[in-house]
Amino acid sequence: MARSQRVTLRDVADRLGLSANTVSRALTGKDQVSESTRALIVAEAKRLGYVPNSHARSLVSGRTMVVGLVITNPSNPFYAALISAVERQCRAAGYSVLLLVTEDSDENEERAVQQLLRFGVDGVLGVATQSRSDVWDGLSEANIPVVQISRDIPGRGLDFVGIDVESAIADAVVRVARPGVRRIWLLEEDLRVSTVAARIAGFRRALDELGVAHEQSLVLKVPTRRTSGASLPWRPDDAYALAANLITPDNHPDLMITANDYFALGVYRAVRECGLAVPEDVRVLGYGDHPFAAYLQPALTTIRLPADEAGTAAVDLLLRRIADPDRPRTSTRLPAELIERRSTG
Repeated sequence: MARSQRVTLRDVADRLGLSANTVSRALTGKDQVSESTRALIVAEAKRLGYVPNSHARSLVSGRTMVVGLVITNPSNPFYAALISAVERQCRAAGYSVLLLVTEDSDENEERAVQQLLRFGVDGVLGVATQSRSDVWDGLSEANIPVVQISRDIPGRGLDFVGIDVESAIADAVVRVARPGVRRIWLLEEDLRVSTVAARIAGFRRALDELGVAHEQSLVLKVPTRRTSGASLPWRPDDAYALAANLITPDNHPDLMITANDYFALGVYRAVRECGLAVPEDVRVLGYGDHPFAAYLQPALTTIRLPADEAGTAAVDLLLRRIADPDRPRTSTRLPAELIERRSTG
């Protein structure tokens, strides 16, 4: 047999003097083959370098055993952890993952959906840009199950797994806003997506619960998150530039909430440069619990997001939907965890 040729079931069968049907049943786990024969076949298939032909298998089973994963930006630590969890869970179930990145671009999102349709994946896990919800309709029309992650698309009847962002922010702010905190600022992203809206809603809910007047507090938008239709990696200097223009010894918040821990880096520098200190003058609450948060000086209080749990839950939900297309829609919001450190006193 030439080395350039693909090893087939027939090759394995001929080497062992068995039928191709017996080899196929053994390698696919069918119970009509004795364990001793199965072990012999598996060993010979491995020795010859046999790899199942996924295309041929899909023609028989009607499945490609591939799941599409569409995310906005892999530089986001939450999505990086999510990718690992999804890949691990899919691998355990015998699925491969096709990863596509949109960078929050409507054009890239539409292109990603078309690629998934052409590939004929068995299901899709997606983080939507939320600009055009109709983009995802093509998958549903092709009977390809979709589970939205992190950002929901209401009215589309799609399964959803996300984080209870509003409660996470509201509960965290109330917990760290100890006596004396009357001016609270939120440094937020400029993306028009549901997670940003949920953080703002949680912020305002906390103000009401604390009895803090809304006019005493600010929602500030970092203006450089989106450029030419694409979202960029978070940069501390964007947050620093905005905070440095607003924070002075006579005009500063008692508590600054940042939409991600990278923004907190910029806030730390702005506070320090105007002669103030964290947490003595300005308490800082981050979001995401990125790897560097515990190593800042002072260590950053932040909200840890359950990325691993979200990825696992999303894959489990998608596999259930593939097995039972008619099951009722499921929407799950997982709780986040406040990690208290020195930045809030």
